[in-house]
Amino acid sequence: MSASNKIAVVGAGIGGFAVASMLADQGHDVTVFDQFDAPRPVGSGLVIQPIGQAVLDCVGAGDLARAKGNFITRMLGHVEPSGRRVLDVHYDRRHGQQRGLAIHRASLLDALFVASKTRDLRLISSAEIVKAGGGMLYAADGQSFGPFDLIIDSAGAGSPLSPIASRPLAYGAIWGTVDWPETDLPPDYLSQCYRRADRMVGVLPIGTLPGDDTPKAAVFWSMPRDGHAAWQERGLDAWRDEATALWPAFAPFADQITAANQMTMARYTHGTLRKPYGDGVVHIGDAAHRASPQLGQGANMALLDALALARAVSVASLDRAPALYAKARRWHVWAFQAMSAAFTPQYQSDSTFLPKLRDYVMFPVSQIPPAPSVLTQIVRGTILPPTGRLTHVGTPNFRENSPASTAV
Repeated sequence: MSASNKIAVVGAGIGGFAVASMLADQGHDVTVFDQFDAPRPVGSGLVIQPIGQAVLDCVGAGDLARAKGNFITRMLGHVEPSGRRVLDVHYDRRHGQQRGLAIHRASLLDALFVASKTRDLRLISSAEIVKAGGGMLYAADGQSFGPFDLIIDSAGAGSPLSPIASRPLAYGAIWGTVDWPETDLPPDYLSQCYRRADRMVGVLPIGTLPGDDTPKAAVFWSMPRDGHAAWQERGLDAWRDEATALWPAFAPFADQITAANQMTMARYTHGTLRKPYGDGVVHIGDAAHRASPQLGQGANMALLDALALARAVSVASLDRAPALYAKARRWHVWAFQAMSAAFTPQYQSDSTFLPKLRDYVMFPVSQIPPAPSVLTQIVRGTILPPTGRLTHVGTPNFRENSPASTAV
């Protein structure tokens, strides 16, 4: 184990709490900074893939997350008006042991926050960090903090510390959370419906929220990134009519949306830092790489970044660990960025050709062995070793007694 160091983590989010907990377990002096007065989520539901669940187990948050989340066994999408399947991926058709964990961001963040409180680390809230340099952090109100031996930027897509240049994607989505109603939709499926590639509506059963035992669903509706104002002007009645005409099974979910502010607009960008470190700062999660959520890997990538960085710090000096982390994550990140760039326009774009390619070529081929197995590995996030040569690094303080801690 490396000697104890002073480490700052900017951003009390998924990757931030995960890396802070693992570094605290190694005996480092860790301080987490966040701009809010208390840790809070941004967004609705997401899916933690099996490799991400293993990282949650490493930090002791796995059981808490599973208690609030909902297991997903299949991703199923069809196109209207034909009803033809155009997406069908099983997590583990043969054994049923590998499953995605659908969960609301609030429940996931709560699990990570509770786990972090079992460690000897500090959380400084209401600290809007705007600059870093020379081992120091500088806040918007003029305060400065440090010096630190290492600064970890986990401040997300809006990080002021990240030099990433990303391109905006043509389509985004509105997201909301509703109660799980009486419905024929399977409670263990991510269900989606498409019209060509310019309309996509989906339902994800996400378990329960902190302090609430009512089963919930995340619902989403695809739209151009500049289409939110027009959607608001049309009114909810027009949207509900359109959505339920496209997919009648969506009606009991849409009926619960009675105010426009129940749906939040999410706009996406695509980009990757070629070198996710420099000047004593290392970037993880969305601060290092951004993509469409189409493959459901965003939160998992942040968790894997956290794991790789913590493992790098455990075996190398702080001046070498960032480069070791970047090398360990390079190919896994590259592969999923490439696949996201290739797949997203087939489901979210104005193209008329790509949906036909998806429906009449890509999907039929995807059902011919060994393609289903490859798709399953893509969804699970295991198409390449997620932490490179650090996958088998011994890390006794990463709570290896957890049943899933050796899975990544």
